[in-house]
Amino acid sequence: MGVAALAVSVAIGGGTSVGTAVAQSSGSAGGEGSIGTGSLTDGTASDGTPLNGTTLITGSLGTGSAAGSPLGSAIPGVVGSVIPGPDLDPPPLETLRAEMLPKPIGDPFFDVYPPGLPGMTNGQVIETRDVTPAARALLRGPVREVRQIKVKSTDSAGAPSFATATLVVPATPWPGPGPRPVLVNNVPINGLGRSCTPGHTLGNGITPTENFLELLRPVTTKAEERGYAVLIPDHEGPRMAYAEPFVAGHAILDTIRGMRTVFPAEFGSSKLAMMGYSGGSIATHGAVKLIDSYAPELAGDIVGAAMGGIPADFEMLGRTMNGNLAGGLFLAALFGITRENPEILPLINTLGQRLSITSIKDQCANTLALAGVLGIPAEALANVKQALDSPVAHDIYTKMKMADRKSGTPLYIYSGGQEFWIPALGSRNLYDEQCGYGVRALYRQVPGEHILGELTGNSGAFDWVDARLRGEPAPTEC
Repeated sequence: MGVAALAVSVAIGGGTSVGTAVAQSSGSAGGEGSIGTGSLTDGTASDGTPLNGTTLITGSLGTGSAAGSPLGSAIPGVVGSVIPGPDLDPPPLETLRAEMLPKPIGDPFFDVYPPGLPGMTNGQVIETRDVTPAARALLRGPVREVRQIKVKSTDSAGAPSFATATLVVPATPWPGPGPRPVLVNNVPINGLGRSCTPGHTLGNGITPTENFLELLRPVTTKAEERGYAVLIPDHEGPRMAYAEPFVAGHAILDTIRGMRTVFPAEFGSSKLAMMGYSGGSIATHGAVKLIDSYAPELAGDIVGAAMGGIPADFEMLGRTMNGNLAGGLFLAALFGITRENPEILPLINTLGQRLSITSIKDQCANTLALAGVLGIPAEALANVKQALDSPVAHDIYTKMKMADRKSGTPLYIYSGGQEFWIPALGSRNLYDEQCGYGVRALYRQVPGEHILGELTGNSGAFDWVDARLRGEPAPTEC
């Protein structure tokens, strides 16, 4: 994804935008950063038709918009008459859901649901293991210990599940004041297979499936330099529910609980802050909105969360990512969400069923991103007309948006001003939503599209988080 997106950025000079340009400025103290110019488009033109860019690369004016046209209404019938369905044992939809889950990777730490899960409390520690030797080679700073934690958690429906995370403790002694702070680094996993997680990488070393972009983001290294511990959750859960915020939020909050159980003296009362970008911001978004209802005992210690490039509005993404170069990750997100939302299954046609149980179900971000070159729109995998405008789709949009929930911590939200796949308007709307609830928040629009937006926005976001962990009160511009 990174190589393709960066090439696109260079080729088109930051992307094509439609809408009203916004330019603001502020000081840089406490991570308040600079703001670039850009558009706040929702992927539609002034007449409401899908129009976010003019090419197969930058917008949905390719196969996605064709699929949404009257001509595209014929797609379900054509696909259904040509592609036979897979041979599924009855009941077929339950079998399909089981078959589309990721396969085991041979590591019980990530594969096995332990007995007795229903009787455990959320965050209860199941297992820990020391992965310092393998992880040390991947981390830039000296470490005292790298420990992986497996805890009881819940899926999106509240059923028993488990979550894993990796805790990085730097070798530098913490001088104080107070206990060593912890930065929760929610990395952009953006994959469907269990080998795609940061926990698998830190425990086993670099593999061909590694999402190398995380190695380029300086979050863990910066935190180590300041003496902070870093907790890196595998926030997609054991079903690898890419883009599903409830699973991610539960996993993050439960692994924080587990960390405090394993290290009560060192981290039992530590200040905590979160960071996430792109897929990692989906997880951060879910976690902050679940603090008050799911883990209220953590609310006093989680001092802030910074998130950028946020896919906060899936209805908008159906206009800006569907059927273009970003379509591979868009379809992967649909598969990931379906793993936790079986009401989607009856809408999947024979082609979609076949694809969802192939090796695609175990691919990671780099491979899934390349699938976007095929330009396959979501409508080609559905058995109903206008699938992205169906009642089921709108129910999913509402659920994923979590707009009825207030963040349990102050927020720093940023987005690239020239975003064409994940428009800045989604981030700005989230900021306005949370301001309406009385949350202390800042919004920053930085120069660049999705990849460059992280390069230009990460420093300001980290400075803001750093200030919160140093005890400075969170500013607000609501």
